[in-house]
Amino acid sequence: MSESQPVLAVRDMHVRLPHRAGIVHAVRGVSFDLHRGETVCVVGESGCGKSMSAMAILNLLPRGARREAGAISFLGEDVLNAGERRMSELRGDRIGMIFQEPLTALNPSLTIGEQLMEVFRRHRPNRKGEARERAVDMLTQVGIPDPRERLSQYPHQLSGGLRQRVVIAMALMCEPTMIIADEPTTALDVTIQAQILRLLIDLKDRFGLALLLITHDLAVASRVADRIVVMYAGEVVEEAETAAFFAAPRHPYARGLMGCLPSAQAHGSGAPLQIIPGTVPSLIGEISGCAFRERCPEAEPACRSDVALRDLGGRSARCVHAGLEEAVA
Repeated sequence: MSESQPVLAVRDMHVRLPHRAGIVHAVRGVSFDLHRGETVCVVGESGCGKSMSAMAILNLLPRGARREAGAISFLGEDVLNAGERRMSELRGDRIGMIFQEPLTALNPSLTIGEQLMEVFRRHRPNRKGEARERAVDMLTQVGIPDPRERLSQYPHQLSGGLRQRVVIAMALMCEPTMIIADEPTTALDVTIQAQILRLLIDLKDRFGLALLLITHDLAVASRVADRIVVMYAGEVVEEAETAAFFAAPRHPYARGLMGCLPSAQAHGSGAPLQIIPGTVPSLIGEISGCAFRERCPEAEPACRSDVALRDLGGRSARCVHAGLEEAVA
């Protein structure tokens, strides 16, 4: 793989799910790249398609769901058309996954050691004898004290923070090239959240991983991301490098999310937190025009027409107003 080739390339990905009221268009035309050593954060409110996009990449969709795309490639390999056997080989080996709730992700009836070693033995059948030492090493790498003793413990015997570290260790057991982390800090308190985020970025840098981090928390994204991908109603509405995004978000929805962040100044003045009025549109059936227009303070008749992502020179936004800032300047 060349240095310029992305680890992951997703082009025009759609996910449709059957519903008694019609077809749910959960993911609509999502495209982005992820490079080695890079952290891309996919952000947006609940139900915008972040997690569904990650599951679609791994082909771990609910029964009846249909995935379509122009292309999905991993390390230059076509994984859109790969069979389940090949995807099973990649998942847990070249692609690690960190789920949102560690107590759900871990099997309560198996010890920590059994679960870690199972991953290694599954993907390294010729090196089964190394599984135990690899498990100890990974627990050490993620900062778990007394790693050998932890191997015989069950998930319920560990705190939430330690369980999440175990899930991270499991994702690293086979030296993956890419990690997908789906809201990995949501179930943890604020102090532990910060520790887990620092750990993820440290491990990403140490092992040269590509990290796709899914979060609804812009504050988290601001601390760890190299690039931000904003999703709304199943589609990407903005993509930019982190510094440029937080300096001047170009989509009204992104600006609304930024306005909802609590600030020390607003807190000190007693001013109420900003909200985005309205509700997310139903994703059942086709959506025409800008999906955000009913909630947008800048909406105009042109927003009823479909708007493609507009290239703004190193960043993009899906808005009829995008790019007008430069024209005015």
